[in-house]
Amino acid sequence: MTDAAAAPARTAVLALGSNLGDREGTLAAAVRAVAELPGAQLTAISPVYASDAVKPDGVDRTAPGYLNLVVSVLWTGEPHALLDAVNAIENDHGRVREERWGDRTLDIDLICLGDLRIDDDRLTLPHPRAGERDFVLAPWLDIDPDAELPGRGRVRELLAVAARTARAHPVTASTDPAHTEVAHTETLHETPGRPRPGTPDDLTDDLPENEDDRR
Repeated sequence: MTDAAAAPARTAVLALGSNLGDREGTLAAAVRAVAELPGAQLTAISPVYASDAVKPDGVDRTAPGYLNLVVSVLWTGEPHALLDAVNAIENDHGRVREERWGDRTLDIDLICLGDLRIDDDRLTLPHPRAGERDFVLAPWLDIDPDAELPGRGRVRELLAVAARTARAHPVTASTDPAHTEVAHTETLHETPGRPRPGTPDDLTDDLPENEDDRR
């Protein structure tokens, strides 16, 4: 990432999801990989949410369910460098891009990068469908109650609308103790003035490490 030093620092919002294999372990490893990217400073990790798979014709409850979370990162590189970096993390966890709406071991979407507007053949910012996705909006709101999706409005208000539309599907905060592995935050950097996001009070005791050699 050769241009990282020259680029201004911007807050990136990344949405992570997995519905195949060791979902908890994959998300935990992916969060750590994001935190270790040159030019990245992980600032917040949301609770883990569970959601149904969405296909072109709507919710598919016969498909494996997703686990979802959102992280925020202070990024000092170029936008396309961040896209390349998260795509590489997806590939490291067996992501196969054969079907646009298909099941996946790991999906990482770049939702926004500060207030940047980009629309080219590789990257669209802000993410064009984030404002309708409750599995993005709900965990994002958890880590930033004042969050705004550039050009669309406040995340709180977008989530209220998404919850009433036919496209929305049930999303509930996961309470499975195994899922709290994802929120292991030894590489988390505090953002001044923002409370540290956490897991439910009874699940915050010493969270175990995850294996690095996934798949």
